Amino acid sequence: MADPKTAEDVTEALEKQIAELKRQVGRINKSLSEQASEAAEEAKGWYDSASSRASKAASALRTQAQTVSEVAQENPVTVSTAALAIGFVGFMIGFACGQSSNSGPRYWR
Repeated sequence: MADPKTAEDVTEALEKQIAELKRQVGRINKSLSEQASEAAEEAKGWYDSASSRASKAASALRTQAQTVSEVAQENPVTVSTAALAIGFVGFMIGFACGQSSNSGPRYWR
């Protein structure tokens, strides 16, 4: 049979190893908790920054849209003339592109 002193030594050694493993797991858990906390704080900072920028951009866009709307209300003839001119230029560019892509002579049948 096994020597009782040897069995006690083995049990004691195993208990020491288990205690050491528990301490290591505790340190790992603490380290992971700290890293998760840091990551959460960093993500919150990014979110706050992005939210602030989006709010500023939306405000600027509203201001610009209001300015354009006021100009259009004050000068409706100018706005409609500009829209027609842009449409005409677009039509002419499209017409020119269509003519340039047609390499052969046109024959109507």
